[in-house]
Amino acid sequence: MNRDLSRATARDLSAVLAAALLVLAAVLIGARLEDRYGTLRVNRPPLLADWAPHAGPGTPAALVVAAAVVAYGPSLAARLSWRRLLLTTWGASLAWTWSLALVDGWFRGVAEQLTTTHEYLRAVDRFRDLPAALRDFDAHILLDSPDNWPAHVAGHPPGATLTFVLLDRIGLGGGGWAGAFVITVGTTAAVAILIAVRRLAGESLARRAAPFLVLAPAAVWVGTSADGYFTAVAAWAVALLALAVTGHRPAWTGLGSGLLFGLTVYLSYGLTLFAVIGAAVLLLGTRRLRTLPYVIAGFLVVPVVFAVLGFDWWEAYRLLVTRYQQGAGGVRPYGYWVWANLACTVLITGPATVAGLRRGGGALIGDRGAAARLAVLVASALLALLIADLSGMSKAETERIWLPFAFWLLPAAAFLPGPRAWLTGQAVLALLLNHLLLTGW
Repeated sequence: MNRDLSRATARDLSAVLAAALLVLAAVLIGARLEDRYGTLRVNRPPLLADWAPHAGPGTPAALVVAAAVVAYGPSLAARLSWRRLLLTTWGASLAWTWSLALVDGWFRGVAEQLTTTHEYLRAVDRFRDLPAALRDFDAHILLDSPDNWPAHVAGHPPGATLTFVLLDRIGLGGGGWAGAFVITVGTTAAVAILIAVRRLAGESLARRAAPFLVLAPAAVWVGTSADGYFTAVAAWAVALLALAVTGHRPAWTGLGSGLLFGLTVYLSYGLTLFAVIGAAVLLLGTRRLRTLPYVIAGFLVVPVVFAVLGFDWWEAYRLLVTRYQQGAGGVRPYGYWVWANLACTVLITGPATVAGLRRGGGALIGDRGAAARLAVLVASALLALLIADLSGMSKAETERIWLPFAFWLLPAAAFLPGPRAWLTGQAVLALLLNHLLLTGW
């Protein structure tokens, strides 16, 4: 038994070493390409970041949270009641993400992140007449169009920008409130994923995954990028679908899931790939045929509302593809980013996820129980991510763009023995990234 365990651990470490070499290659080759040609359009490939070793007011808190989760996370996850575990997971995720964001200080880390030149808040004042703005949305996507939208506004369906418009309308305008909203909502993704894993693969694996969902290196970008908010919306869509297909109030949870899936594809075009994860949930469920009509009915609500208000999703996406080629996307080389994007994924998911994915592959092939069910769920997220990669519409910046997919890879760490050692690796990576680099978000 000990010999088998040692062999499995050696394979885990080999997988982590291979992933580390991928990251190193992306760093070294990327630096050479950027210095020589300037076509990667990032200062510290493969990340959009600047080298800037620093500490800040969030540093002590981040160290305390990391130490506490490593020391007590696995034992608390095993013995807390389920509801208390969900609340504790969210609270710990909030503490971890806020502390990491505040390493850069309140203004640089939170309040100014969503107010820069390319961000959503720059366009809030142009949505005073919502129907008119939506009818005219497509006319401002291309770079050569009059008064073109900022990059992130043009690069997403208007649901993303409308979120911040609505916050402004209820008196929560400005970068501080926007940043707080993104962190508060974004950290609930961990809770949603726990619910889905429990319903589809059992409570034991969900409990083992909980500390890894808290101490994710990806939290560096959840605080503060709007993609953290997108991550939570998509995660709750999947969680409600998991509840529906396993018989928990299927009509209401099915409708809710469909509604959130509809909202998801109006937050980001790329999140249409969550259909892959949704399909895996349907495959793992027992009441898929009874649930599907409710999911479809809920899904249609958001597209119908936007269509009535005058926004054409398909035309906007067609124009976005053109704008992507007009900007950095047309310059960044596919041959580098098609594999360097995967190095970004290693950095945001950490060594524990890499080792967990290796073990999940074995469970997918040689197991038919709960482990195999979790492996199917994780594999669906990996497949969606790989499709996004091959599409060529995600060249660079995937440390934030792929957050919604990356969070569904994290539960793979539930397969690992010795969770405290792996959690330490996750925490060290996140702390190094946050303290050595000034990230773009």
